[in-house]
Amino acid sequence: MDVTPHPVYLGVFIGFVILMLVVGILIARRTKTGEDFLLAGRNLTTPLLLATTLATLVGTGSSLGAVGFGYENGWAGALYGIGGATGVLLLMLLFAGVRKHGFMTYSEEVSFYYGADRKVKGLVAVVLLLASVGWLGAHIMGGSIYLTYLTGIDIDLAKVIVALGFGIYTVVGGYLAVVITDAIQGTLLFLGFTGLAVLAVVTLGGFSGLDAASGEEAMGTLPAVSFAAVIAVGVLATPSFRQRIYSARNTQVVRRSFLWVAGLFAAFAVMPALVGMAAYSLNPDLASPDMAFPYLATEVFPLAVGAFLLVAGLSATMSSGDSDAVTAVTILLRDVVQMVTGRMPKKEKMVLYSRVSLVCVLVLALAGALIADTVIGYITTMISTILAGLFVASVLGRFWSRSTWQGGMAAIVAGSATSLIVQANATWSEFWGSPVFPSLAVATAACVLVSLITPRSQVSEQEALDQLAAERAQIDVGTTVRADAS
Repeated sequence: MDVTPHPVYLGVFIGFVILMLVVGILIARRTKTGEDFLLAGRNLTTPLLLATTLATLVGTGSSLGAVGFGYENGWAGALYGIGGATGVLLLMLLFAGVRKHGFMTYSEEVSFYYGADRKVKGLVAVVLLLASVGWLGAHIMGGSIYLTYLTGIDIDLAKVIVALGFGIYTVVGGYLAVVITDAIQGTLLFLGFTGLAVLAVVTLGGFSGLDAASGEEAMGTLPAVSFAAVIAVGVLATPSFRQRIYSARNTQVVRRSFLWVAGLFAAFAVMPALVGMAAYSLNPDLASPDMAFPYLATEVFPLAVGAFLLVAGLSATMSSGDSDAVTAVTILLRDVVQMVTGRMPKKEKMVLYSRVSLVCVLVLALAGALIADTVIGYITTMISTILAGLFVASVLGRFWSRSTWQGGMAAIVAGSATSLIVQANATWSEFWGSPVFPSLAVATAACVLVSLITPRSQVSEQEALDQLAAERAQIDVGTTVRADAS
């Protein structure tokens, strides 16, 4: 079923982007250093940290993707929210305390667990840069699906427009602009999704009108658990969520904010499932499950309601995309540049370097988005392949003193290899649903075995922290001014 394109939708999107750009310009006046641009001065309070984390979490996957998942699998669409809430809660319990060390990137954090080994930091930096660009590509893809469906423009042109949409205000204002715009977008997103869920159920005459048997067959238990687990692992190992920890005012702010986020996102989990099931009940013949959200916004409700829902949906993609873009740039400038050149960027040019790097990252993500199929498939495949082994390396490195840098690297490589092998076998892929459990198991075994046959690190925790701080101080004034301002 095709939608009749309406110019109002494109006009609404352009107006929304202009509003975000104004915010970015206002924020840019406060951006003086690389720390300001990339970490919002490490001074985020609980309301801001809560808002930006929640807005990023309620992103492309939990809106466009999870609605499509609910369209195909009924109440299983809530698994995205359940997995995400679990991931945030575990992130708070296991890693909120690392704020006190003043890290700038997840690469730094993981290398700290292995004696600040530069080989580990380099490998992790490359993995995280790929992951951040991959996430960014997913958000560009999600936003382009909205625009294409609503306006009738070419899908490739839509991807360019979406990338420019959140790229412009991010390049201008940096991470603080991301945080402030996230607060605006998150509010619109919650209002929009709540309203959409209520309207959809009312349109069907109540919950009895929902067709819970979405899709051809019910989702199996193992694939369902695997799906929730892969989303949780994504939160635990995605660098943009670590960036929230590093940019908070102190550890207490991290704990309070993440606890609220976990509770709110768990409550939100049911919304995408309801919306997806309602779309299936009204039209079970959509060309793609990812069209479920825009279908309801344009075909079922009046134009004004659809325009508001368009802004809410695009807020989901933009509030996540801008965060991943800044995170990718932080990793690129803090870790990858040092790995390639042996030097750190000049502190006085960090803001300029950051803006140029943002443009490059957006171009790479846009290229990756051109080969994607569905949002959920894109996200789950990327997490299992890129992040599962990294998650194992970070957990064992932090909590198992016998782990070695060789073991950490073995976990990262083994996790990725296992994911690729499982995906290449149709029978295994169907059985597991997602390769995350095999990837986690093999990565853990690899880390333990290799660590036991390699020598312990002779670098103390304090020595590792001092080495990383000395590097970071070359581009990050916060290293010497404050680590954890508690």
